[in-house]
Amino acid sequence: MRTPGGLSVRVDVRALAVVVLLLLAALAASVVLIGTGDFPIPAADVLKALFGEGDAGQEFIVTELRLPRVLVGLLVGASLGLGGALFQAISRNPLGSPDVLGLGQGATAGALTVIVLMSGSATEVTAGALVGGLATGAGIYLLAWKQGVHGYRLVLVGIGMSAIVTAVNGYLLTKADLVDATRAVVWMTGSLNGRDWSQVWPLLALCAVLVPLVLANARGLRMMEMGDDVSYALGVRVERVRMLLMVAAVLLTAAATAAAGPVSFVALTAPQLARRLTRSPGPNLLPSLCMGAALLVTADWASQRAFGADQLPVGVVTGVLGGVYLLWLLVAERRAGRI
Repeated sequence: MRTPGGLSVRVDVRALAVVVLLLLAALAASVVLIGTGDFPIPAADVLKALFGEGDAGQEFIVTELRLPRVLVGLLVGASLGLGGALFQAISRNPLGSPDVLGLGQGATAGALTVIVLMSGSATEVTAGALVGGLATGAGIYLLAWKQGVHGYRLVLVGIGMSAIVTAVNGYLLTKADLVDATRAVVWMTGSLNGRDWSQVWPLLALCAVLVPLVLANARGLRMMEMGDDVSYALGVRVERVRMLLMVAAVLLTAAATAAAGPVSFVALTAPQLARRLTRSPGPNLLPSLCMGAALLVTADWASQRAFGADQLPVGVVTGVLGGVYLLWLLVAERRAGRI
């Protein structure tokens, strides 16, 4: 597609259609989720309340109690989906996701440190999770560096780092008193319960900065899939782009974990599902973002409605579904001879 100014833009019609459908699915699931609860609200009334045309009671429930939770779910899912797509593209490995590399566990270690050793507030726990995720990402990058960061070395270092940080988390739990240990376990499950506008704005601001930055470097990331030598020949500053996108992926993952806890497997499954829908070999950044948002709000609805009176944390639902998907992915990769 050419613009009047002479700019040429390649548009993948199928990928664009997938993005639109996923956005519609995420928005529809969000409206249904907002209307779900002890005081059910029909979808039409939810839309009226969102546009300021409902009655006062419904507007309060929708805008103050339920909308922030749904927005956090959308932003967390989008952040994890995009972060997972970046890590998988950089490592050139479908297992190269924050779940496998240990970034979620690193953020958990930061949060546990604040909870167990400092008895910190919710804001301090969020800051601790963010610092823990960033420190873990920096450690993985430095340990995996050897004249550049490449595929399986990044994954193997990440798996080792994940094992170390998981052991640290277990140690911290053994040192916690009963109240702090209970609080820590609830946070470690991954949940959207009790989320309000104070979690929405920081995550929204971060996404507003990082998402355009990542999409602006999508061409360089696509070139890097052909190998570093070809990318250098095409004018891509490989290590600069790789470093920039890895920092963005770590920030997205750490911020999502800080906002909702370590919600597992969304970052692993969203890029792969998006790739299968678009049938495109590229990084599929925007489809992965939309898929992550749709997956998380759908899983949150399932956690509230699919188990009768029992409401589960959303991390339990994504963990079960993602674990099944991971087993299938490992079997498929083994049959293809890639592992």
